[in-house]
Amino acid sequence: MNEAETRAELIDPALKAAGWGVVDASRVRREMITQGRLLGAGKRARQDIADYVLIYRGQKLAVIEAKKRDLPVTEGLAQARRYAERLQARFAYSSNGQGIYRVDMHTGQEGPVDAWPAPHELWAAAFAEENVWRERFGAVPFEDKGGFWQPRYYQHNAINQALEAVAGGRERILLTLATGTGKTAIAFQIAWKLFHARWSLAARVSGEPARQPRILFLADRNILANQAFNDFSAFPEDALVRIDPEIIRKRGRAPKNGNVFFTIFQTFMAGRDAEGNPAGNFGDYPPDFFDFIIIDECHRGGASDESNWRGILEYFRPAVQLGLTATPRRQHNADTYAYFGEPVYVYSLKEGINDGFLTPFKVRQIATTLDDYVYTADDQVIEGEVEQGRRYTEDDFNRVIEIREREQFRVSLFMQQIDQREKTLVFCATQEHALAVRDLINQSKTSTDPHYCERVTANDGAEGERFLRQFQDNEKTIPTILTTSQKLSTGVDARNVRNIVLMRPVNSMIEFKQIIGRGTRLYDGKDYFTIYDFVKAYQHFSDPEWDGEPLAPEPCASCGNLPCTCAVEPPQPCAVCRQRPCVCEKEPPEPCPVCGEQPCVCEKRRKVKVKLADGKVRSIQHMSATSFWGPDGKPISAAEFIQRLFGDLPALFSNEDELRSLWGSPDTRRKLLEGLAEKGYGMEQLADLGKLIEAERSDLYDVLAYIAFNMAPMTRAERVAAHRKMIFQDHDYHQREFLQFVLDHYVARGVGELDTDKLPQLIELKYHTMKDAVRELGPAGNIREVFVGFQRHLYEGDDGQRGAA
Repeated sequence: MNEAETRAELIDPALKAAGWGVVDASRVRREMITQGRLLGAGKRARQDIADYVLIYRGQKLAVIEAKKRDLPVTEGLAQARRYAERLQARFAYSSNGQGIYRVDMHTGQEGPVDAWPAPHELWAAAFAEENVWRERFGAVPFEDKGGFWQPRYYQHNAINQALEAVAGGRERILLTLATGTGKTAIAFQIAWKLFHARWSLAARVSGEPARQPRILFLADRNILANQAFNDFSAFPEDALVRIDPEIIRKRGRAPKNGNVFFTIFQTFMAGRDAEGNPAGNFGDYPPDFFDFIIIDECHRGGASDESNWRGILEYFRPAVQLGLTATPRRQHNADTYAYFGEPVYVYSLKEGINDGFLTPFKVRQIATTLDDYVYTADDQVIEGEVEQGRRYTEDDFNRVIEIREREQFRVSLFMQQIDQREKTLVFCATQEHALAVRDLINQSKTSTDPHYCERVTANDGAEGERFLRQFQDNEKTIPTILTTSQKLSTGVDARNVRNIVLMRPVNSMIEFKQIIGRGTRLYDGKDYFTIYDFVKAYQHFSDPEWDGEPLAPEPCASCGNLPCTCAVEPPQPCAVCRQRPCVCEKEPPEPCPVCGEQPCVCEKRRKVKVKLADGKVRSIQHMSATSFWGPDGKPISAAEFIQRLFGDLPALFSNEDELRSLWGSPDTRRKLLEGLAEKGYGMEQLADLGKLIEAERSDLYDVLAYIAFNMAPMTRAERVAAHRKMIFQDHDYHQREFLQFVLDHYVARGVGELDTDKLPQLIELKYHTMKDAVRELGPAGNIREVFVGFQRHLYEGDDGQRGAA
């Protein structure tokens, strides 16, 4: 028996007899765990697919890996354990249909078992202690959006772990998942299960379902609250409530009829008490009004004692509070982790990319001869007062000093390198800088649309929000580029972003991750996105904090507890406007361009504007380099990529003769390319490598031969010319004419044109119909033989045609 027969004839009937029924979506299913990392050209690495996942009461209890009957019973055990770890299943089974071997992933105990357990037996083995809420949550199915949504494995894990924490009585819960992995969808499903299980604070105490809970979704920006409101639309219409300050002012009271409330913390912090002192609209609700609070992007508020978040959350202390963040615990957000405690589930950017649920990226590092500047007398000071002898660096540009020619050169540079039809985000130093860059882009664009590039910052108000909504609409192509300073680093759910341009320093690792996350969402035809880095932000990839392990939690320095249990002071007035609540714009005010502090602690000086001497403008130059994505989740240099490739190639072929033999047949060439792709060397990456070694017009064979054997590349045109005689021998006139047509396509487009999948398209292009092709070339089998047969000649006898590199 092969594996499929083993499953169908031996394992399926045994599972059915044990009470698991037939393979279906409710109790037993074959599950795709990972989609496979994007490799380029629409291809992916191999998927992880579990043969069986045993599900009972909403919990994934076990994974079964099946192998054909002739193999040992534990042949599939390594796979089963790996899949069980991913799915957080308690048990891993391996079976050849005749024997069953089980591993308990919690205790490590393993050994053969006589038979498959019944569902209730497996449940009892997984959960020795009964929990009524675990079972009630499990009895509520996911809201599948009419059959169009099923949770990815990590989403299921996050939902399950959060609900397990609720069932276990935990009051503060944290989920850490990378941007683009669907945190709002996870929050919705958690709320959905709480709502339909009729869980509430009162029910938690009594253990009996009562009224449906009141849930608050709290964000720090309207766009995030609005997106969540739309994503929760499956709830009954009268259950959803948008807490709007304008409506509160008109009605004179806060809305209370509903179950799922959405607002931003600025709305809750508005309002005054009877004496005219700031009180906050959240005071309109009793402290125990909400049963469950979801805090989106909770790291932005910091949950520190002086933050607005903390004041609201402490007021609603009875509620169970769930924080959502994309950033692991670091120095800058340690207070968030101290408040919520360690996350119950973590899913990193690296995991998302390697699993194929997020889009990988390339980094284009660009340095220019004007990355820093020292004033000389031949330059003209247009405005302000320049400091003689001072070296102005990246942190100074467009805050302390402005040189239009420098920005114009940078804009011209990336506009030449990007596909101007692709959606692009440009991060600038200030709102004024974003305006200047917008103007420069529109002056250099090839598009005729006046709205090709727009600025979206706090100063753009409702008009900027409108441009953002249009940009997020994947059916619309205008605006194509948005410039911003701070506003678009979070909350932009635009799946088709292909380029991110950094024209300002990014000093915070948290913000850097958020900016990278703007491009990681999947979209059809999007194999990767590109970061154009003018500010050396790529150095963050060498920082241990880049997607590393979370730091160990530390107790509060004051009370010594984790999480902190100190008494909480009321929120302090804003440091800028001196009011509580803050009446500043929703986008954080920018620091002083001179001292870098907010509020300014120095006497403000006028920004210096300099016009470069004409000769300097003409002499600005640039250098650029491309980074590749390594298997450890970090971009690596081209040199490191080549070094890794050189080390991995001997496992695929031992000498040039073997490479030539493998490459000369479409079938073996495809297998070789699949083997390379599995190791992280897709055709897109190899093509990029060809550009770096000046072999852009060469065959990928030449790229591999250069790396492995130091053989100088030849162009595809040179290869055809060198082997034309051997290729055309033994073929008649019509066959030669067809082969010449194929070779022209090969020279123009590359080795992909020689794949057998391309043959029908080539025939259609040359002859329009198969009937006409057969009339010219003979039977279909002969045509395929001609197409496949000539290829070995294309790679024969290269040694006489080229020397060592």
